[in-house]
Amino acid sequence: MQSIIAEKREILGKKVKNLRAQGVLPAVVYGKGATAEPISIQEKDFTKLWRSAGESTVVELVIGKSRRKVGTPTSLSEDNDSASGDKKNVLIQDVVFHPIKNTPTHVDFLTVDMNKTIRVEVPLEFIGESEAVKSGGILVKVIHALNIEALPKDLPHVISIDISILKNIEDSIAVKDVTVPAGVKVLNAPEETVVLVSPPRAEEEIKEERTLDSIEVVGKKEKEAEAAAEEAAAAEGAKGK
Repeated sequence: MQSIIAEKREILGKKVKNLRAQGVLPAVVYGKGATAEPISIQEKDFTKLWRSAGESTVVELVIGKSRRKVGTPTSLSEDNDSASGDKKNVLIQDVVFHPIKNTPTHVDFLTVDMNKTIRVEVPLEFIGESEAVKSGGILVKVIHALNIEALPKDLPHVISIDISILKNIEDSIAVKDVTVPAGVKVLNAPEETVVLVSPPRAEEEIKEERTLDSIEVVGKKEKEAEAAAEEAAAAEGAKGK
C-alpha cells in the first residue's frame, strides 16, 4: 500500500497561504463519526501520490505531531519520526486546484474501514485498436468512469476497456460487457453504453458545423460590443446629470 506522511496542522484560515509558499499543502482528514482533523503534507509528495493512486486507491496516511514552523523545512529525522505516527487507511476524497496554475491548493482525505464495502467512481482506460476506427469510424467515449462498490482492498485504480472488439461501424460496448476484477460490483445500468463507433461525418456536415460556429462567435462579439456601447452611453448620461 502506498503511503504519505502528514503533520498535524495548527495554522488555519487565511494564514495557510504561508504554508503553500513553502511547498506545503493544507489538508484535512475525516471519516464517519470522527471530527475533521487539519493536517499538512508536502506538495511534491502529494503530486506523486495523486498521479499513481487517484481517488480510487486506498493509501496509508501517517500523521505525526506538528513540529515545524512555517519556513522551516522538515528534516530527514523528523520524517523518520513521523513514520511511527498515527496511521489511517484513507482515500483521496477531494482535491482543490488553483484556477490558473492548476496546482493543488487543498486536499480532503476520507478514512475507510477495510472490512466494509465502499462506493467510488473509477476512471476508464481505453486500450487496443478498433478496426472500425481504422476504416474511418469515429470513436465516441460516452462515459469516462464507472460507479462501483467493493472492499477497499479490491478497489481498482482504473478499469480497462479493450476497444479492439469494435469491428464495425455502430458497434458498441455496454456496461454489461465490461470485465471488472473479482470482488467489484458495478452500479451503473447494465445497458448503459460505454463507448461506440459512429459513422464518419461527411465533409458538408463539417463545413456546416464550422459555419455555425463562426456565426455564433460573430453574434456573440456583436452583442458584447452593443452591451459595452450601452454601458458607455449610460455612464456619459450619468455624468451629464
